[in-house]
Amino acid sequence: MLESDQVMPPAVSAAPTGIPVAQRPSRAEAEAAVRTLIRWAGDEPSREGLRATPARVVRAYEEWFAGYRQDPASLLSRTFGEVGGYDELVILRDIPLQSTCEHHMAAIRGVVHIAYLPNQRVVGISKLARLVEAFGRRLQIQERLTVEIADTLAQVLHPRGVAVIVQASHECLSSRGVRLHGVSMQTRRLLGEFAQEPRRGEILATLAG
Repeated sequence: MLESDQVMPPAVSAAPTGIPVAQRPSRAEAEAAVRTLIRWAGDEPSREGLRATPARVVRAYEEWFAGYRQDPASLLSRTFGEVGGYDELVILRDIPLQSTCEHHMAAIRGVVHIAYLPNQRVVGISKLARLVEAFGRRLQIQERLTVEIADTLAQVLHPRGVAVIVQASHECLSSRGVRLHGVSMQTRRLLGEFAQEPRRGEILATLAG
């Protein structure tokens, strides 16, 4: 388990944001690359069952890596101040995570728990889920993903505390190499009041429950 605690919310860390669209290969070039990989694997891309595969793979990549076309911080730009004085925990648990390991391009699957202590304003809960998706649908490592989600929330909302816990399994561990099944990895990042007792113990117990 990787853990990162900080007393004060930092600015969002520098992270890969992708190359400009104008510099990306064309769709035809991407499909040709898929045909090359099919041949390298040992099959013939012109046979009936594989003829449409390159186009399907490219369309799938557009979905799997849609996060490169999104600005995660902008997803949190609309906030609400009419909260009736509410200043306690806001928690969204079990947000589905679908991502891709940048080392082997294998799937990462799991859940994300997000909690924050409002500082006058809150954000719509669907935006928290979209924040996870925007960072998840990129080539990732789980440690950086955890930091990106927490730091973006801290920078945009300026809450009194942020906690992010990610629990995920990695197919690069289960489908190749040591081929370990049923293994999951947990990472977490605690900022602001959540990095200090007694809030630290409270939030960890709450999110672990």
